[in-house]
Amino acid sequence: MTARPDDDERNARLLLSVWSEPGDEQLAARVAHLGAARVVDEVLTRTSPLRRAAAMQTRIGPSPRDSRVLAEHLHQRARRCGARFVVPGDPEWPTQLDDLLTRAPLGLWIAGATNLRTLAVFSLAIVGARASTPYGEGLAHAMAAELADECWAVVSGGAFGIDAAAHRGALAGGGVTACVLAGGVDVPYPRAHASLIARIRERGLLISETPLGGAPMRHRFRTRNRIIAALSRGTVVIEAALRSGSGTTAREAHALGRAVMAVPGPVTSPQSAGCHALIKDMSAHLVTSSREVLRHLDPALVPEDEDWSRDSLAPREARVLDAVPLRRPAPLHRIAATAGLVDVDVMAALGLLEADALVVREVGGWRRGSQR
Repeated sequence: MTARPDDDERNARLLLSVWSEPGDEQLAARVAHLGAARVVDEVLTRTSPLRRAAAMQTRIGPSPRDSRVLAEHLHQRARRCGARFVVPGDPEWPTQLDDLLTRAPLGLWIAGATNLRTLAVFSLAIVGARASTPYGEGLAHAMAAELADECWAVVSGGAFGIDAAAHRGALAGGGVTACVLAGGVDVPYPRAHASLIARIRERGLLISETPLGGAPMRHRFRTRNRIIAALSRGTVVIEAALRSGSGTTAREAHALGRAVMAVPGPVTSPQSAGCHALIKDMSAHLVTSSREVLRHLDPALVPEDEDWSRDSLAPREARVLDAVPLRRPAPLHRIAATAGLVDVDVMAALGLLEADALVVREVGGWRRGSQR
C-alpha cells in the first residue's frame, strides 16, 4: 500500500510533471526508488543521472526558491480554476493506475466534482475513429447510454467522432463520464468541443497528467492512451483504422490484462479495419451490444441463460427486454426510445414480461427481474 504523501513529496511530483514529459520511464523508476523529493534535489543540484536531466534543467529557474514559487503558483492556479493535483497515496488515487509500474503517471490533474477513485471502480473506455461514420457514432452513443444506465462510468478522450459520441451518450443516459485530455484540464481541446467538455466537467471528470496550461501536443495524445486503458476495467473500440490511437489504447489494455472488445463493421469499410484486426490478431472479443460488453466485463452481470429466455419470447417482447436496464429502473419513454417502439406497445410487452418475472416495476420505472 502506498503511503500518504506529504506536502514535499506532492510538490516534488508536481514540479517533475512540469519539467518532464508524460511517460518518462527512467524518471518514474528513479522516483519509485528514491522518492520524488530526492529526485528534485538531484535535478536542482545538477547531480541527476537521468538522461533528460539537462532538458529538465532548462525549464528551471536559477534557484531552488524559483521552484517553490512555481509549485505555489500552480496550486493557486488550480484553486482558481477548480482543479486539483492527485498523486499516489491520496485517497482519491485509483490504484489500478499502479499496474502501469514505471509508466504510471507522477500525478494527475483533475477537474470536476466526481471522486476519481470511485469513478474508476466501474469504468469502461469507449474509443474509436475521429473520421467516424453515422453507424459508428450511433452505436457508440447508444452503447454508452445503456452502460451509463447500468451505473458504469464511460471513459474516453474527448476527440471528434466516436469519443464525443460516447461522452454524449453517457450524459444522455444520466450517467458519469470522464475525459482524459492530452493538454491541461483548463485547456479545452478540441476547441469545438468546449461546451461538451464543460458538461463533462459538471457531470464527471476532466483528467490529465499534463500540467495546467499545457498544450495538447501530438506526442501527448499517444501517451495519454495508457491512462485511458489503465483507468478502465475494459476497452471497447468502435471504428478504428489499421494504425490508430484507438488501437494503441486497446493494446495497452490488453497488456494490462483488461478486457478488450471491438465492434465489427462492413468488411469494405476502412474505418472498421482496425477493429477487425484486433478481433483477428489480438483476441479482442467481438461485441455488438452493451449486454455483450457487460458479459465480458463480469459474466455475473448477465447470466448465460439469458439468451435461452429471450429465445422463447416473441420479437416485440425480446426487443423491449433488451431495452430494460439490469439495475437502475428506466421510465417507459426511455425504454420505448431505446427499443424504437411506441409507448403503448412497450407497455403491453412490459406487462407480459412482468408476468414471467423478467422485469420488475419500481418507483422510477422498470428494471430486469429475477429471471432476467
